Amino acid sequence: MLTGSEEIAGIYQEFSKFPNPLKGWTGSQVSLKHGGKYCTIYSEWSQRDLERAEWVKFCREYIVFCDENSIVHTCPSGKCTELRGELLNRASPSGTLKAVLRGHTNKKGEEQQYLEGDQYLYWEDWGETLVKRNTPVLCVLDIESGNIFIMQGIPEHISPGQAIWAPKDTGIIFVGWWHLPWRLGLKYCTNRKSALYCVDLTGSECLQISSGVNSVRSPRLSPDQRHVIYLEGGNVKTHHQCYNLSLYNLDNKEISTVVKIVDYPIVDGFTGIYSSELALNCWASDSQRVIIDTAQRSRKDLIIVNSATGIVTSLITDSEAGSWTLLDIHQDLMVVSCSSPNCPPALKVGFLPAAGKEQGIAWVALDEAEPLPEIDWKILTFTPPFEQANPKFPGLQFESILLIPGHEKEVKPPLVVIPHGGPNSIFVVSWMLLPVALCKLGYAVLLVNYRGSSGFGQDSIRSLPGNIGSQDVKDVQYAVESVLKEGCVDSDKVLLIGGSHGGFIGCHLICQYPGFYKAFATRNPVINLVSKLGTTDIPDHTMVQAGFDFAPDQLPTPSVLTALLSKSPITCVSQVRTPVLIMLGEKDKRIHPTQGLELYRALRARSAPVRLLWYPDDNHSLSKVGTEADVFMNIALWFVFALDITNAA
Repeated sequence: MLTGSEEIAGIYQEFSKFPNPLKGWTGSQVSLKHGGKYCTIYSEWSQRDLERAEWVKFCREYIVFCDENSIVHTCPSGKCTELRGELLNRASPSGTLKAVLRGHTNKKGEEQQYLEGDQYLYWEDWGETLVKRNTPVLCVLDIESGNIFIMQGIPEHISPGQAIWAPKDTGIIFVGWWHLPWRLGLKYCTNRKSALYCVDLTGSECLQISSGVNSVRSPRLSPDQRHVIYLEGGNVKTHHQCYNLSLYNLDNKEISTVVKIVDYPIVDGFTGIYSSELALNCWASDSQRVIIDTAQRSRKDLIIVNSATGIVTSLITDSEAGSWTLLDIHQDLMVVSCSSPNCPPALKVGFLPAAGKEQGIAWVALDEAEPLPEIDWKILTFTPPFEQANPKFPGLQFESILLIPGHEKEVKPPLVVIPHGGPNSIFVVSWMLLPVALCKLGYAVLLVNYRGSSGFGQDSIRSLPGNIGSQDVKDVQYAVESVLKEGCVDSDKVLLIGGSHGGFIGCHLICQYPGFYKAFATRNPVINLVSKLGTTDIPDHTMVQAGFDFAPDQLPTPSVLTALLSKSPITCVSQVRTPVLIMLGEKDKRIHPTQGLELYRALRARSAPVRLLWYPDDNHSLSKVGTEADVFMNIALWFVFALDITNAA
């Protein structure tokens, strides 16, 4: 194991250099004089720059030479170019133009003058990472005249977004989110009350397309401009869930469901759609098939859906790569990103075959990414014991992803356990900096997708509300003890990391299993559901996960408050025997930093070993480059400190 601070920093620097693909699109295909054709693939990437302590964006282009529907050769075109000041960009449908919106900071330091007496008036915003975002507007830029005008006719009770052009550019189709009862946090919450709308360019008519009963997002217009596909939620009130794939027929103005929500998937069968958004271009050129990347248990699969029949087919059956993401499809040439826990992201291209032959894709890599030879990984499947089964949802399984150092086989590595936050998010077998860096330092890492995670059917998600602090905690502990029984890790050196709801689970674990975990590092943890209720931007989430309905016009009753407190780990903090490292973002709107302060003060009052890190310029995710690096170093050194104590004992 590597324990020195310089060695730890070196590992982090080595793995943080791998960039992440953000987007990609394909230019028009150009015919060559002597036969064949070629096109340009444009991609954008982000990379941590530790020296500048910021995320750097850059673009990279490739040339793809084709012959009919097969790829003959690929090569990079020019050098990588850093992108500065870009807030938003989009390629034109032809692929020949690109619109870029750039930010500009006024350096004159001019003071603003207020003529009306409302400078201190409170304006609601959309919460975490959307502070000061109150009511967005839709703007149209005329590239010939250079004029920009704001779309009129949009109802005042909604905020518009995710806009696309209507057929023949006669209007704009967009998603509108309701302001009432008030603006609840929107980031990471795909369940917000919303509907699909269409407004004409004159602003004289704004038509509501969907019912507004369920949440919607990601409208995408078919190439023949006859259909709009979009994602639509169900009646589950959790912040994330399984979704319908809905189709709006622009000819007859009818809505149909192409792919229904999957409640309980069959073994090794399709588990449903859990995408947070569809790719901007996701339609095949036949205007009948749609390509979607979505979690399927602990993998991110690439599926194709026939919008006429609803048939779902995987495009990556038997693939060695762990997870796939669609970046673009143009004239049936797909650009995808793929990665694994031990292999950084790389781009691949391939032509989509005709309907019925989709599994015969010949993928060609645009750049090579080699797996790290000293890290192995596997997916573990668990069935909870009879006494831990949910009587309302029996037979549910859950999974974990285990990363193991591939060297020093004679020495069993310590085990770092990480339950995800959310709680309805998921770990998929993809490249993640923290787990791979810890594994390189000599730790085995267990990423736990407890019951309630996305990707396992709607019943799994339904099983968790009302059972937080119990079902999720028992699932994590069962997974850990199952791995320990295999004998591949050191059972006396089990460590724990958890953020947000993962921090909630982690705090329960060190309370319910005193001394089992030798150290705990937590980011913006949920500690007290009662005090969280009045400080979070998503109070509905707190109530729903605790098993209660959210009524914005009613105060919780004393019995509800008592139940919330009983599910909170703060009530059993006196049982903690584990050294705790707490990391808090001062600008966190999702889990207010006073939650972590409650834990810190409770532990300090009991003389328990605890350390608090306070990041004044970061929010819930603690994802700024400087913060992220500092968090990793402190976690690694905290674990070294704890294991030194264990070895000394």
